Amino acid sequence: MAFHSGFVAIIGRANAGKSTLVNALVGKKVAIVSPQPQTTRTRIQGIVTRGNGQVVLVDTPGIHRATKPLDRQMMQEVAESLDGIDIASLIVDATRDLEAADRYSIEWLRKFSGPGYLLLNKIDRVKKDRLLPLIDRWRREYEFEEIFPISAQRGDGLGELLQSWIARLPENPPFFPADQYTDQPERFLAAEVIREKAILLTREEVPHAVAVLIDNFEESEKLLKIRATIYVEREGQKGILIGHAGSKMKEIGTAARKELEQILGAKIFIELHVKVQPDWRQNRAMIKLLDWRRQLEQLEQTETEFGDDEV
Repeated sequence: MAFHSGFVAIIGRANAGKSTLVNALVGKKVAIVSPQPQTTRTRIQGIVTRGNGQVVLVDTPGIHRATKPLDRQMMQEVAESLDGIDIASLIVDATRDLEAADRYSIEWLRKFSGPGYLLLNKIDRVKKDRLLPLIDRWRREYEFEEIFPISAQRGDGLGELLQSWIARLPENPPFFPADQYTDQPERFLAAEVIREKAILLTREEVPHAVAVLIDNFEESEKLLKIRATIYVEREGQKGILIGHAGSKMKEIGTAARKELEQILGAKIFIELHVKVQPDWRQNRAMIKLLDWRRQLEQLEQTETEFGDDEV
């Protein structure tokens, strides 16, 4: 039996369910999820391997019109995700009417020359008599190769979608080992989980201003020690994150530790600090520093200069 493998980009507007879909297909958490829009800031790859194929999923930031440096960086991530992939899949919220923001997402799909899928997500919340008219309306907007009604949350339609992707991917050997489920370094995943908990456990005015950098990631046989700094833009946001007598910071750290212990299968100690970096979302150097690929390059450069024993 021929083995098919390749890359599938998941694109769409914010809160359509991209990260939820990737996590559901991978079967493990590789992308953080939040009710707040624009949670995903960089490309994240999840790897799904079956007996007849391997699908490398590229989760992307929500498509929107970029006006600030962080927004432009996120849209650059989307553009790069469409370079060198085999299938582009536009995921949309089936509970919402087709809007201008959806048509803007389609414009991104038009930049891709390969097959384009439409994934109508959250169909468990849609009445059946509304689904066919919705499909017809989307078909008038773009000539999709395939249209799949799905529920990323419940798993409806995901098996059929995965096999459709595999059938359309080229005959290739797998790009990754069968037991690998993401290309992200564990330290980046740790930073993302901490950021997710900070978003979920704080007020609405804080989430977009939160960034997390791992200062130290020290592994031993019995314990993984993580020291991280949460960056915000204003003193008031710092106070919200810390909470009364450090209560909120403790809550964030405990929630992150419990989830990371499940994901990484290790006993973990987390030490968190909060720093104010005024208007960091306007700071190109800070934005580049948050890209895990650049972090990895810096770590590799440090190891080359000083040797592994001194790092």
